[in-house]
Amino acid sequence: MPLITDAQREQLLANGRARAGGQAIDPLPVARLFTPDAHATWLLASLDPADEDTAYGLCDVGIGMPALGTVKLSELASIVGPLKRPVMRDLYFRATRTLSEYTRLAQLNGSIID
Repeated sequence: MPLITDAQREQLLANGRARAGGQAIDPLPVARLFTPDAHATWLLASLDPADEDTAYGLCDVGIGMPALGTVKLSELASIVGPLKRPVMRDLYFRATRTLSEYTRLAQLNGSIID
């Protein structure tokens, strides 16, 4: 199963073009990726239109320090957890708040909630 759908890729790229164009945006995250056998989670909000591989969003690698940053989809596709399970897309994720609000709450809680 691909990490993101075609529709998610298009929305991530649209958000990425807005960011690259200097627009101050605070979008809803488009996709939630996670490791089913570890505590890592990524809420992706945009994709760099220059390489279509570098995603921007809230990254939580499970050490209690979630932060905004970038991650390459190609690298996420190669990650496996301790039980050899790959990173997966949350099929049921529907963003209920903006990226900045998810970030604020995650930093208060030490991990991404929702």
